[in-house]
Amino acid sequence: MRSDPAMAARTTARLARAGCVAAPDEAADLTAAAPTPAVLETWLRRREAGEPLAWIVGQVRFCGHVLAIDPGVYVPRFQTEDLARRAASLLPSRGRALDLCTGAGAVAVHLQRAVPSAAVIGVERDLVAAGCAGGNGVTVVIDDLGASIGVVGAGGMFDVVTAVAPYVPTDALHLLPRDTLRYEPRAALDGGADGLDVIRRVIARAGEVLRPGGWLLIEVGGDQDRPVAPLLRAAGFGEVAAHRDGEGDLRFVAARADGYRKRQHDASLWPGDPLR
Repeated sequence: MRSDPAMAARTTARLARAGCVAAPDEAADLTAAAPTPAVLETWLRRREAGEPLAWIVGQVRFCGHVLAIDPGVYVPRFQTEDLARRAASLLPSRGRALDLCTGAGAVAVHLQRAVPSAAVIGVERDLVAAGCAGGNGVTVVIDDLGASIGVVGAGGMFDVVTAVAPYVPTDALHLLPRDTLRYEPRAALDGGADGLDVIRRVIARAGEVLRPGGWLLIEVGGDQDRPVAPLLRAAGFGEVAAHRDGEGDLRFVAARADGYRKRQHDASLWPGDPLR
């Protein structure tokens, strides 16, 4: 639907009153995607109530890629783009990558498109999110974190493991935007008492499936690089680096798997391995 200046101004003003910090951009997205003024009005009311914009228009941009987003699925944040780009830079041209907690598949999609000759798989236990990732072209193993690793393959098989796991401490959830808590899945946000419940499991599994010299990249926040570093070293990771954005906020931790640990260098794959 074409938007005239008056309509754009009215839409922007309503979104601003509703508390949308990027009201002009959101107004442009809504008016461009709405097929009729009546649909636009319905969408505006949903957004004014706090529903995620990506659920309303059915898509979001991530690292320049347009991803389909279904209602009920965690919306990828632009803050995760640095992790995705760094992971792509570490993935060999014919390497293998595992994206844990893949959600809508944002990181996996970027890895696939940045390194098209590599093999990439996403792991997700939520059926709705897994279906969304599959619709975005990601090969998905639907399973809980621990069991899914065994399905994928033997130890020492992956060059890069990524994870955007829930990391907000339970007691800090109330600090998140009200609309985030109201609409987005709690399982994608709540990281347990210290925010590291799922991250501990990610570290343990990644230590088992990464080849020596392979990389793990985990999204974290606050000062979580401090408690995460010893967990990584205990799991056999040597080089550990915290990555911050231009404003100094912690975004992710990257760690390289040491080669000194005894590993099972079994090049065979489990039957049915989706990367075969």
